[in-house]
Amino acid sequence: MVYYYIKKGDMDMEIKELSKRRGLLFFFALIFFVICPMSCSFQHGDDIKLVDMKTAMGVDDKYMPVNPMNVFPDGTTRIFCWFSWKDARKDVKILARWRYVTDDISILDYTFAIPRKEGSGSVSLAMPEGKTLPPGLYRVTLNAGHRELKSLEFNISGK
Repeated sequence: MVYYYIKKGDMDMEIKELSKRRGLLFFFALIFFVICPMSCSFQHGDDIKLVDMKTAMGVDDKYMPVNPMNVFPDGTTRIFCWFSWKDARKDVKILARWRYVTDDISILDYTFAIPRKEGSGSVSLAMPEGKTLPPGLYRVTLNAGHRELKSLEFNISGK
């Protein structure tokens, strides 16, 4: 513990010095407790590498894309986002974000876990029965932690 003895004539100088030291202490505490944990959370995206990503009409029983495309016909009710990965940490969380770019509307955010070190899989955006996806531009983005892995845009063509 540090004790400060302040003489009457040197009081202003000693108080300024003490104030500077408290400022430095606060600065280092800020770095240690706020900035370091934030930078560690940004590293979660390094827990997986995306090899490929496509939008498609479907996915087969071997988790491969069926009829991959980026312009879908009017009347489409479901879009698949197929992707393959490697070097994944088991159970790393991935966030799939679906967005209707035409009107700048967030449609769906869906979080899922990657079950193994490498492989392929898919997520999909589906409309309720009897409804179709409206024509326009869409985007699907896959994130790991705070890092964007990949983003694809696709269109639903009008009539």
